[in-house]
Amino acid sequence: MLLEVRDLQVEFKTRDGVAKAVNGVAYSVDAGETLAVLGESGSGKSVTAQAVMGILDMPPGRIAGGEILFKGQDLLKLKEDERRKVRGSEMAMIFQDALSSLNPVLSVGDQLSEMFTVHRGMSRKDGKAKAVELMDRVRIPAAKERVGQYPHQFSGGMRQRIMIAMAMALEPSLIIADEPTTALDVTVQAQVMDLLGELRNELSMGLILITHDLGVVADVADKIAVMYAGRIVERAPVHEIYKAPAHPYTKGLLESIPRLDQKGRELYAIKGLPPNLMRIPPGCAFNPRCPMAQDICRSEVPPLFDVGPNRQSACFFWKETLDG
Repeated sequence: MLLEVRDLQVEFKTRDGVAKAVNGVAYSVDAGETLAVLGESGSGKSVTAQAVMGILDMPPGRIAGGEILFKGQDLLKLKEDERRKVRGSEMAMIFQDALSSLNPVLSVGDQLSEMFTVHRGMSRKDGKAKAVELMDRVRIPAAKERVGQYPHQFSGGMRQRIMIAMAMALEPSLIIADEPTTALDVTVQAQVMDLLGELRNELSMGLILITHDLGVVADVADKIAVMYAGRIVERAPVHEIYKAPAHPYTKGLLESIPRLDQKGRELYAIKGLPPNLMRIPPGCAFNPRCPMAQDICRSEVPPLFDVGPNRQSACFFWKETLDG
């Protein structure tokens, strides 16, 4: 197994109390495999990824428990200088806002070549040649002529390709892509997702794709983990999720996707808002918004029930959800 997260718990200390952002999350991804982590804003997707990468702001954040095993080694037990060696060369992250993630006063070529001059000890000339090679690899037209340009001179889709190039520069074993298609139009979204899929296959790397949009992962992901209020509420192979969700929250997310056969109808939306992480309701955190909630849902936290091969759902009424 390339990466295995076990019972991860992350909390943030604030003036108003302690926010439990991640509550016992567990998932895994292997080489050449894509895991999509889905959920609304505030569900804990990005915080989990930051903990894996070792870039969580501490304080106010704190890892309260769990293990993060990368190639069998618990990253949480490494010293910071050892963790830094893993970051970039062994695992990398693509952030959702490429413009704010890139340095506006350095050319994209300088930012790409820095990966090789710092981590590989290359000369500036060789580093620049590698930068052009990377830009070609992610299909940026006229890479040799554009390597000296600055981030603002590229479109949103091209900037995202540059971020992908930076992430894959040192050919890491694992890439985490945090909302990589945010603010991109549908055509560019598809191009970016296709590119990530091709690079995953070419490099045999593991890919964790963080998103709130089930529509963008259907053709790329192998398996899906759905998060709500810091917990995983459903895990399943991607096609099983689309065929028949086993948790009311997943079902709501799927029904929220616009479809051609629904033209003229009002788009479905899950009622209510995600809970305040400092005041998570007792029982199942989704119960105030769930159309199937009963008394047991308001008093007991449902475990992840095995509902099929390599499939779990944290719902007492998963059978009814599947049948519905």
